[in-house]
Amino acid sequence: MAPEIKITDFPLKDETDKIIGAGIEIHKILGHGFLEIVYKDALEYEFKTKGYFFTREKSFSIQYKEITLPHKFYADFVLFDQIILEIKAKEGIADEDYAQTINYLKCSGCKVGLILNFGKTRLDIKRVVY
Repeated sequence: MAPEIKITDFPLKDETDKIIGAGIEIHKILGHGFLEIVYKDALEYEFKTKGYFFTREKSFSIQYKEITLPHKFYADFVLFDQIILEIKAKEGIADEDYAQTINYLKCSGCKVGLILNFGKTRLDIKRVVY
């Protein structure tokens, strides 16, 4: 039987809680219905004012066998040099969003990802550990 995972067992919990807190604040003020870019702009503002170390639209190369592929991927945000943050503004977090985040974690070397979906009446949050 697999060990039970408690909510306190997540790696980088303090950092992810800070990011989620910023997302909740934005959702309280803006609500749902805007395009992703609006929420990204608001998050950038929140991260700057709170002094969180982050990079927006950070690019990562993709290795395939012995080559680096010509196309890169761009994570919406990388925070604290350890957490991939993906922003969505749609009906729900789909399996493809989860798979995308896992792939970003593989390529980036980060171990923790967050998906925040602003498309619903309540902020939709998914933590991803790789």
